[in-house]
Amino acid sequence: MKFHRDTVFRLSPLALALALPGPALAHGDDATDLDKVVVTATRTATTADAALAAMEVIDRAQIDASSARSLPELLRGRAGITLVNQGGLGKLSTLFLRGTESDHTLFLIDGVRVGSPASGLTMLQDLPLAQIERIEIVRGPRSSLYGADAIGGVIQIFTRRGAREGISGRGRIAAGSHGLREASAGLDLRGKRGGVGVDIAHQQTDGINACRGFYDPATWAGAGCFIVPGTHLDRDGYRNSSASLRADFAASDGWQFDARATRAEGHNDYDGDYVDNSDIVQQTVGGSVRWTPAGDVQLKLTLGRNSDDSDNRLGSTFSNRFTTTRDSASLQADLTVAQGQLLSAGFDWLRDRANIVDPWSPFAAARGNRAVFAQYQGDFGAHDLQLSLRTDRNDQFGAHATGSIAWGMDIAPGWRLTASHGTAFKAPSFNELYYPGYSNPLLRPEASRSSELSLQRNGDGWQVQANAYDTRIDDLIAWDANSGKPGNVEQARIRGLELTASVTLGEWDLRGQLGWLDARNASAGLGHDKRLARRPTRSARLDLDREFGNWGFGVSAIGEAARWDDVGNSLRVGGYGTLDGRLSWRFARAWTLQANVVNLFDKRYETSAWYVQPGREYALSLRWQPQ
Repeated sequence: MKFHRDTVFRLSPLALALALPGPALAHGDDATDLDKVVVTATRTATTADAALAAMEVIDRAQIDASSARSLPELLRGRAGITLVNQGGLGKLSTLFLRGTESDHTLFLIDGVRVGSPASGLTMLQDLPLAQIERIEIVRGPRSSLYGADAIGGVIQIFTRRGAREGISGRGRIAAGSHGLREASAGLDLRGKRGGVGVDIAHQQTDGINACRGFYDPATWAGAGCFIVPGTHLDRDGYRNSSASLRADFAASDGWQFDARATRAEGHNDYDGDYVDNSDIVQQTVGGSVRWTPAGDVQLKLTLGRNSDDSDNRLGSTFSNRFTTTRDSASLQADLTVAQGQLLSAGFDWLRDRANIVDPWSPFAAARGNRAVFAQYQGDFGAHDLQLSLRTDRNDQFGAHATGSIAWGMDIAPGWRLTASHGTAFKAPSFNELYYPGYSNPLLRPEASRSSELSLQRNGDGWQVQANAYDTRIDDLIAWDANSGKPGNVEQARIRGLELTASVTLGEWDLRGQLGWLDARNASAGLGHDKRLARRPTRSARLDLDREFGNWGFGVSAIGEAARWDDVGNSLRVGGYGTLDGRLSWRFARAWTLQANVVNLFDKRYETSAWYVQPGREYALSLRWQPQ
């Protein structure tokens, strides 16, 4: 049954204020499960099946049941997503969404914009999986709602939170291959009008010797883990300690307050001749105030800061330090003008700062951005319409207007057709503009336009969806190995098709995802029709899980075709396929023992040239989670 947007705004104000997860939204025949309510696609509460966007939700139950030990592992192989990793757990991982660049996906943590203004990347490997409650993945441009960086889509992470009144707790310990040690615990105290909570976690591994490349002037392509022969033939360890704090309070039926903070501190070893180890800090602090003077009016103010700090050394000798901060504020008003008709408008403010301390190439930079946006969502029975428009004024690159239109139609019982078109833009990162010797101050902002057509079929216990998309990017920023600097590619063309399906047959749950991608340089002249680097043409993921009594069993098969690792298409990285397995036993009401095996057949493969991936790995975990 379809869940209309106007119904959402008549539900519990506290549940909506906290956005996700929380008390049940409704009861009775018209109730909908909370895990189907999403906010990322429209910046308002709606349901996944009503959102006019290709999206996926990964909840805590799926995270617990998976074999994943990190966020990159959890996202690997999913529709539209390509993960490139440089050596296993904790090593640099970059994400390409729908063939766009690795800095074309906007990441949010509890509504706060995150990522490094210097590199343009979000350090996915340092975001602890133990702190995550659920993830919303929205594929396709969202600059008309969120501004820059959302050319490929938006991924929002929601940290953990207790869902019931009283005192609740949880805990987990694990050990595995390559010296893996993990421990986490959480506690929540909730009353009728709010609560407080804390989670802590630690993860550590001895790692592997990931680098197989050595420096050779005749073959060096300006990238990879090339080192002086005979050095760094060692295992590269990683450790991460994290904590999250939260508090929320409903002062009255009209006022709700929410505050959250997360911090992860870690140490990483890797191969290099200038830097071979780093101390990192990732921190996000945010809060919101929501005022609901009437059932059809809401006003919300959100403030946040994300900090990214990397202190880099060669042995014990200081090499450099990258410190960045991203401050953001948002004021949004939502007005239900009629049944099924929602109007949203707001103002966003962003300030990015970077300070790079380096004996040879220091620099500092700051940049602000102000934006206004508006969105209309209309429900007309079998038809749905979404219109959005936004203007960003960047201190450095001036004004950029973006917009989108999406339409959906229920063409038959269980069948839904959706069509959309949107534009987006991305300003160059500070490193691309200013890093001495490796930057290009003449870079232009990237701009894109994307069209999509989707067909979805929902049945009793099963769902199938097909998405076809076409994206054109002007002035795509890509690394030029010949000059050793980034440059603008006049135009890139990306075409793709995604097919996702899920079915429940008795005790069996089956989920499949397939992707076809054609991402090319569409510029005239040198490089024309070359494939964009690090994008495999085909990818697939299949997850099969079954519960029988107190036992659970599951397997995940993931595969990707070959790709090129450079813009000139001269360095080929072969395709691969892996199989992961898991077995769990709930031997007491609150206790579960789980065994995982990753890369069961010990496949040797790479996702980035010269960086080998771990072979077969095992892990055993014990989880305490009262029902």
